[in-house]
Amino acid sequence: MALSRLRRFSIAALATLPFYTAAGAQPAPAPSSTAASLVAGQKAHLFGGQFDPNGLAAVPAEVKPEWAALIGEYGPDLASFYVLEDSGELRILAGWFDLETLRPISADVFGLPANGPHGAQTVTFLRDAAHAVTGVRVGTLIYERRPFDGPGQIFQITPLKPVVKLREEALAARPPVEKGTFREPDLVQLNQLDPTIKLDIRYASSRNFLGAPLYLEPRAYMQRPAAEAVVRASQRLHALGYGLLIHDSYRPWYVTKMFWEGTPLEKRIFVANPEQGSRHNRGCAVDLTLYDLRTGEPMRMTGGYDEMSERSYPFYPGGTARERWHRDLLRRAMEAEGFTVYEEEWWHFDYKDWKQYPILNLTFEQLETSRP
Repeated sequence: MALSRLRRFSIAALATLPFYTAAGAQPAPAPSSTAASLVAGQKAHLFGGQFDPNGLAAVPAEVKPEWAALIGEYGPDLASFYVLEDSGELRILAGWFDLETLRPISADVFGLPANGPHGAQTVTFLRDAAHAVTGVRVGTLIYERRPFDGPGQIFQITPLKPVVKLREEALAARPPVEKGTFREPDLVQLNQLDPTIKLDIRYASSRNFLGAPLYLEPRAYMQRPAAEAVVRASQRLHALGYGLLIHDSYRPWYVTKMFWEGTPLEKRIFVANPEQGSRHNRGCAVDLTLYDLRTGEPMRMTGGYDEMSERSYPFYPGGTARERWHRDLLRRAMEAEGFTVYEEEWWHFDYKDWKQYPILNLTFEQLETSRP
């Protein structure tokens, strides 16, 4: 699972991060022998992994415009570090343990504190001819910027097979046979229960990770109790000036089969195994985000929808304080209505009664024609 992978990743990063070996400063603090401490440790040793379901501070201010382009991830695999914004300050986070404030010296030039684990060093952000940030120099070493999705960008992979072939094979396959007694399905459309719920159904367009439409129409169905819970979360958010934007909800089983067969092995932690089915297939999972009721614009989060990277994790520490605040606000509103966030995707929420419903493989068109 992603949590265990990230724990191993972070511990490996602590051991190999060039900061520690090249800076000539204090050695890295030893990671705890308890792997879970990376997610549930004390704030004195961890940044970004806490989630308080009971309280929410005021929405943080927008990041300074001159810093926005600097925020991101730098360095090679297993030794990357974050440049993030928190409490109005630009900071570097290495290995989830060492959080240091960058002291502004001039445009794109900052200093690390002398009493920090890496010692007093100059940090200079590098730009290309188009003025895009390409890397950062820490002392005498240069670390390249890692790929980072910007606003409006869509994360995509190269499917293992053409989408046409994936669809043909998936439609010919059959869902797993389940034993037990299930509730009678009662799928309803979310935006018909609450017209303020907006739809951006990515799988009805090419704006998704497979780069091709998978649905014929943009629809958002859920089992009625789950749909009513989403509506309550929507109404709860209205008081704060936000609405809900749906990317996906009920998903026919054959589409889950397409995802699995088209996704490379190393990315399959982000897609459901069709042999078990998905909670989307049961009509009890929803992918969604926030939008501003005043402007209608989606809120910027720490990572993009369907992005297959650690930026998708609900405890990802990077980005800005405002992005993390909106991500946590969404989680708080949904969990208050009986949903649980999926540990690999900040946008994915499962309804508490998902086990009571069967795996379904009806297309949206079949759902409409089957109604009395």
